[in-house]
Amino acid sequence: MHTNTVAQLALGLQRRDFSSTELTELYLDRISALDDTYNAYITVNAEQALAAAAIADARLAKGTGDALTGIPIAHKDIFCTSGLRTSCGSRMLDNFVPPYDATVIKHFDAAGAVILGKTNMDEFAMGSSNENSYYGAVKNPWDTSAVPGGSSGGSAAAVAAMLAPAATGTDTGGSIRQPAAFCGVTGLKPTYGRVSRLGMIAFASSLDQAGPLARTAQDCAILLNVMAGHDKLDSTSSEEPVPDYTAGLDKPLQGLRIGLPREFFGDGLAASTAAAIDASLKELEAQGATLVEVSLPHSKLTIPTYYVIAPAEASTNLSRFDGVRYGHRCDAPKDLHDLYTRTREEGFGDEVKRRILVGTYALSAGYYDAYYKKAQQVRRLIQQDYLDAFKDVDIIAGPTTPGPAFALGAKSNDPLAMYLEDVYTLAVNLAGLPGMSVPAGFVDNKPVGLQLIGQHFDEARLLNVAHRFQQATDWHTQQGAMPQGK
Repeated sequence: MHTNTVAQLALGLQRRDFSSTELTELYLDRISALDDTYNAYITVNAEQALAAAAIADARLAKGTGDALTGIPIAHKDIFCTSGLRTSCGSRMLDNFVPPYDATVIKHFDAAGAVILGKTNMDEFAMGSSNENSYYGAVKNPWDTSAVPGGSSGGSAAAVAAMLAPAATGTDTGGSIRQPAAFCGVTGLKPTYGRVSRLGMIAFASSLDQAGPLARTAQDCAILLNVMAGHDKLDSTSSEEPVPDYTAGLDKPLQGLRIGLPREFFGDGLAASTAAAIDASLKELEAQGATLVEVSLPHSKLTIPTYYVIAPAEASTNLSRFDGVRYGHRCDAPKDLHDLYTRTREEGFGDEVKRRILVGTYALSAGYYDAYYKKAQQVRRLIQQDYLDAFKDVDIIAGPTTPGPAFALGAKSNDPLAMYLEDVYTLAVNLAGLPGMSVPAGFVDNKPVGLQLIGQHFDEARLLNVAHRFQQATDWHTQQGAMPQGK
């Protein structure tokens, strides 16, 4: 059963081919047997998961279940879960048990999904390799000497290793799409405001967005149907109506115009990855799509713009972690200043400290106009590049990453090299657009991803294109030499 997609598992549950309890036990057994290899989970929710599965079975027996009723789901450990530890991958929140559920969690609970546990992640979602976690690095299921990508690496690895049929993630600058590409799964970052941010621990408030990771585009559509929607308690949540994302998956691609940014296919893109992306684009072309060259002239400014705005917002958001109200607190502080400084020194890892320092500097008196304000102005130019391109095309496509997953430790001491791994994904967040990564082949026996970028609130079209691509290819079904278990 563990090789089935969410859609297949849902059908099996509805037919009563197996129960949610049996399915949940299977995944819990796989986690117990295999996760020591991958370190994909921080917290496993076995007792509560089995209790939820029993409730789901009762709903299914009455015929009142929904599409996700009884389906086990893993959640990135950035979503607050009532009564269940939410660490955000940090020592700062190692002992934090929230008194409430994030809106995303409430939506899954209402749908009858079962929480398997909370997945590992880069601390406070800051990282591109999942090596910045207080709980240790996550290993890529395709090559355990390689990174799974970050910051949603635990979620991507859990799906790739079949320790969960699907998982939630968050994407601030590529943190769903990049690990999806590295782990050979499908990941969707929705339009900013499409999914509520309430109860999702903030990194950069104007960039963070939650989304699904799963084996297929169809599964992502099923999950997004549950996740999306207006939340009156979240001021950044959009009131744009939510369609049924599964309804148009099979729509033909005839007449679709796909933009290929020339800036995505130049220096920095590995030749082998470029070849895999070219082959994928030819498949879409064979289905009736037209390839059109477009330009995103401000692409070269994406990384410096992002790494001013995101750290500045992180500096503000993380100021709440001071040892006073919740989370880590240093022992025997001498005074208030000692409490603040030692708590934050002990509680935060190196990458988090680095970004707090950069962000605080950018927001400081005398530098705000030169850095943060200027970065916001350039951000608008980057967004306009995409809006201009969408006057001529329906979607934009290109690589998700410059190459396949790199070795653990290879870039740990070179922050700039690490930041360059997100060169194709950052602008999507700066512009607030939806984007997704779809498995598109292998380089050195490791997966690479095709990135699809859509217009605001056009997730349905991205899912349609991804689904049609997956109907014609089998990259998303391959499992490599990963241990299968039972």
